[in-house]
Amino acid sequence: MSTGAEALVGLAIAVGLVGIVIPILPGTILIFAAILVWAIISGTATAWAVFAVATLFLVVSGVVKYTWPGQRMRSAGVPNMSLVVGGLTGIVGFFVIPVVGLFLGFIAGTYVAELYRLRVHNRAWASTWHACKAVGLSMLIELLGALIASGVWLAAVVAT
Repeated sequence: MSTGAEALVGLAIAVGLVGIVIPILPGTILIFAAILVWAIISGTATAWAVFAVATLFLVVSGVVKYTWPGQRMRSAGVPNMSLVVGGLTGIVGFFVIPVVGLFLGFIAGTYVAELYRLRVHNRAWASTWHACKAVGLSMLIELLGALIASGVWLAAVVAT
């Protein structure tokens, strides 16, 4: 594979990493696709082994990102409906105030849903804070898996 093509794959991976932190693009899918394209074009056993290892890290982090924070939110008593309301208002907020509105909308929507459910500001804010921490943890888990997968790819590119 040419250096220019590898640079394009690296750029796609970098855009995917940004997409994880600023959820505009499907970051993990973009990283997976970029490494897959690299493996197909390279066609070597090493490239396919790198693809398999990177996929393993992406899948494991994807599973953990949904199970671990979700378990923490359930133990804190945050219901899924509040997260759905927060997610929907986050999407609306994204279009009202680009990028930042996603986070503000999620927080506001979750808080309003929890305030409606609990009827007490302090408890509603505590639940909202638990939800925010869980979403942050989820993002960090996904980012860690993506960084490891990207590092495996980069090590293979440098080594060959």
